[in-house]
Amino acid sequence: MTDDERAAFPEGWEVFTDPGFISLVGPVYHRTVEGRQAFAFRAEAKHGNLVGTVHGGMLLTFADRALSIVVRDAAEGARCVTVEMSSQFVGAARTGDLIDVEPEIVRKTSSLVFVRGTLMSGDRPLAAASGIWKILKDKPAG
Repeated sequence: MTDDERAAFPEGWEVFTDPGFISLVGPVYHRTVEGRQAFAFRAEAKHGNLVGTVHGGMLLTFADRALSIVVRDAAEGARCVTVEMSSQFVGAARTGDLIDVEPEIVRKTSSLVFVRGTLMSGDRPLAAASGIWKILKDKPAG
């Protein structure tokens, strides 16, 4: 983590290394507080839309990734895919805002995981997201 990145985040956050799509819009940070995982990013100009707020697509990308990580852990490392995700935008974020979420597993079955989270900037809610993830079963070789 660079000195600039350290200055941009409160103590205790670490860069979440993800070589996939999220690396194009990150960095994303993570930490564990009282056994719960939390994820965050600092809104930059590249996250903006034409009206000067953080683009809803960025918020949903961030939500999908954060919720997915918690789902994978609940599925004991099994591969999982998003089946359905719903969202409601309830506030706006601007460049410089620290946006975070602490995903919560609502229910886990043998094949599905239900999860939700509220994206926040300080004490301001920005978006609520909930969804269903499918736990993939690897096909036997042969």
